[in-house]
Amino acid sequence: MTPQEKVAVISGKKDPGSIAALTCYDYPMAKLLDEAGVDILLVGDSLGMVVLGFPDTTHVTLAHILHHLEAVARAKPNALVIADLPINTYHTPAQALETAKTLAAAGADAVKLEGGVRQAEKVRVITAAGIPVCGHLGMLPQRVIEEGGYHKKGKTPQQTRDILDGAKALIEAGAFAIVLESVTPAAAAEITAAISVPTIGIGCGEATCDGEIAVVTDLLGSYPWFVPPFAKPETDLASATTQAAKKYIARVRSSI
Repeated sequence: MTPQEKVAVISGKKDPGSIAALTCYDYPMAKLLDEAGVDILLVGDSLGMVVLGFPDTTHVTLAHILHHLEAVARAKPNALVIADLPINTYHTPAQALETAKTLAAAGADAVKLEGGVRQAEKVRVITAAGIPVCGHLGMLPQRVIEEGGYHKKGKTPQQTRDILDGAKALIEAGAFAIVLESVTPAAAAEITAAISVPTIGIGCGEATCDGEIAVVTDLLGSYPWFVPPFAKPETDLASATTQAAKKYIARVRSSI
């Protein structure tokens, strides 16, 4: 399918829990997740923490995203491949468009950016160029330093209205879906019901959005040093990896 056809499939999934999305950062994982039937593979700037060892996403560059995006794209997945616009690459509409074009050329079917009303013109310019855009509202990781940490959003009626206003502005500008991060369940459900495009939640509770996205290392239990409170590991690859390495070490040393 073309990127536009993939987007059309996702856009049509306006039902609670209908979209299953995961982050992805390399070729073999893209193959495995795609074969499992995941709807969306997000080459997210979360790679800064779970792959590159940075303390947050504010250290991620366009070169970092491109390196991992190209690897994922080589798997030629059926899933929709979305790439994050990293921090400091979309200050203006012109810069946002240039970054989006670079990501699309590297294999992204669509791009994602953080923020609401003030990002609408950037979304409009990117979508006018034929590149689909997914919004990201609620807790915004790229603003963790200026906000002094990670804080739950939608705790007050005003916060919920602000997120909803941002969502409507992005949709009017052409966004095909909205990621909601760390929004209270009640606010997430209210926003989901009020907008025309699918919402994809992370840290928003269960059955509050049209889909869910998880960081793949949280799902696999392969990054044990920090596990978000809302994460639900389905296996424990960290322990399995350590045990496999110990068995290998023992086998090698026993042959000496």
